Amino acid sequence: MSIKVFYSSVSGSLEIKKGQQKIFDVLNSKKINHEALDITQETKTKDLMRELAGNPTALPPQICNGNNYCGDYKAFENAIEEDTLESFLKL
Repeated sequence: MSIKVFYSSVSGSLEIKKGQQKIFDVLNSKKINHEALDITQETKTKDLMRELAGNPTALPPQICNGNNYCGDYKAFENAIEEDTLESFLKL
């Protein structure tokens, strides 16, 4: 399995952009292999993100391990603060 990060390359929200960048920065710094999936490139990618999140209106960034949903940016941030990132990512 691999970590999938669903993100938007054309988000107009500065908050979303910052969150996405922090996720990528943390995963890169910890050398955690991950795949970046841009939901703006194909509708089916956005649909998959929302299906895995169990939320028809979910916004990026969303994180999964394979097809197992991990959480959104807020949950990711909490995992970092609580030093439970590996557990959060189901590694």
